[in-house]
Amino acid sequence: MNVSRLVKQAQKGNKEALLQLIIAEQDAYYRLAYSYMRNEHDAMDAMEDMIVTLYEKLDQLQKGEAFYSWSKTILVNRCKTILRKKERFLPLGDERESSLAALTDDNPYRYTESEMDIQVLLSHLNPRQREAIELRYVHDLPYQTIADMTDAPVGTIKSRISQGIQKLKAMIGGDRYENDRGEITGAQTDLEYRTGSVRT
Repeated sequence: MNVSRLVKQAQKGNKEALLQLIIAEQDAYYRLAYSYMRNEHDAMDAMEDMIVTLYEKLDQLQKGEAFYSWSKTILVNRCKTILRKKERFLPLGDERESSLAALTDDNPYRYTESEMDIQVLLSHLNPRQREAIELRYVHDLPYQTIADMTDAPVGTIKSRISQGIQKLKAMIGGDRYENDRGEITGAQTDLEYRTGSVRT
């Protein structure tokens, strides 16, 4: 899929092109929205708001290849706005037990067992560290995109991730930890293994 070409078509008024772009990442959008909203209804509301904003502001996007980082930033900002209006802005992970109970076998976006393990670990971090680590390793977003989403410098994001990982290392037994394959690995490597990410 040529993202830049589709963006150009969408900017010229081709709604089908924009729909193609959104559908291609609909699962990622939903999981990202759910990370903040903690229930399906609110996550879908946030996605709908994002789509409306994309229609209204797509002509402002200068680089077509940046569409997904731009749209995900819009989605996160929309989630935070909705949560503030509800006076319950709880960044990633503060309603963990109820959200896990809601993820039944019928929900195609349910957490896998390894993801639940990570969520338990992340629940011990402060909200900013948890948010940065989850956006990086669970949602596989680049540092710059996370910085844009959270309105913080890239260096601050890297620092939050590094400090959070140091806390995780201390919780799971220092620098060396036996993962569920029986391999001895570092905490950061294990986090990448459990979330399916091998990015550094």
